[in-house]
Amino acid sequence: MSDDQSGQKRAVVTGATGFTGGHLARTLKSRGYAVRALVRDPDGASAHALAADGIELIKGDVGDASAIDRASEGQTHMFHIAAVYRSANHPDSYYFQINRDSVSHVLAAAEKHGLERVVHCSTCGVHGDVAEIPATEETAFNPGDVYQRSKLAGEEIAKKAMAEGAPVSVVRPTGIYGPGDDRFLKLFRTIENGTFRMFGSGDIAYHMTYVDDMVQGLILAGEHPAAIGEVFLIGDDTYTTLNGLVREVAQTLGVTPPTLRLPVAPLMAAATVCEFACKPFGIDPPLHRRRVSFFTKARAFSVDKAKRLIGFQPNVPLADGLARTADWYREQGYLKKASPSAA
Repeated sequence: MSDDQSGQKRAVVTGATGFTGGHLARTLKSRGYAVRALVRDPDGASAHALAADGIELIKGDVGDASAIDRASEGQTHMFHIAAVYRSANHPDSYYFQINRDSVSHVLAAAEKHGLERVVHCSTCGVHGDVAEIPATEETAFNPGDVYQRSKLAGEEIAKKAMAEGAPVSVVRPTGIYGPGDDRFLKLFRTIENGTFRMFGSGDIAYHMTYVDDMVQGLILAGEHPAAIGEVFLIGDDTYTTLNGLVREVAQTLGVTPPTLRLPVAPLMAAATVCEFACKPFGIDPPLHRRRVSFFTKARAFSVDKAKRLIGFQPNVPLADGLARTADWYREQGYLKKASPSAA
């Protein structure tokens, strides 16, 4: 048994220097867990911030089985959040090393050290451009890029272990946002300064998850008895459209929603050329096909299974979450300060 004599839960979090993993690690700490983070650079600013919050640091990379083994020793829970996301300056093999092979390392370490629970963070992107609205956990897989394919490959390893009785759960998040994240900063900035352009109709479905709700789902997946052996989509109660998201952001910022629309096909062609030109040189291109897919791929999911089986309940509506995110962007100097009339 990996509990200490006090019965304290002890969790190792991969990806804790990132946005979601950092929120998760700090929330677990606040809930009484002893938290350990596997970090590549213990001297980095994000790692220092974790240590200042009382989180133990273990140096290592999720691509290294021995590092995951060291981090897992003496723990009760593993939350595997780390992933390589969408950057074109990595070869495809690196995506599979991190997003697929690391899952095998996690499961082997969990079995060796007798961990009580493992939560593997996948992505709703394994479903790709969904035709079924809203999609469920049973909707067909349709990964559209190397990130989604490698995440699906990792998830399949986790599900094989689940089928063999391992105490594992899989979570597929929808688009995670909130204070501390900069993935949606460009959207906020361009809407604020009037340079945002909608490519295509904007009627495509889009599904967000405020980070606190995401963390709630991850912890429930790691604690609730009914979560073992299950896969859960985690997201907001409702989905919107790109047009709806843009209107909500504009309202949050106190600006007029943009109306200009441009055809998406030329943008996709430019992104394709840009990627092929940059990839041989290891350069992350300024325009990705994956970024263009933001305007073209439907993302709308049901979270009913998580609500029914493990009591998941989203608490932060989109308008509130966007307001909190905008406030943080302003505090960081990324956006203009709110005018008194907009406050």
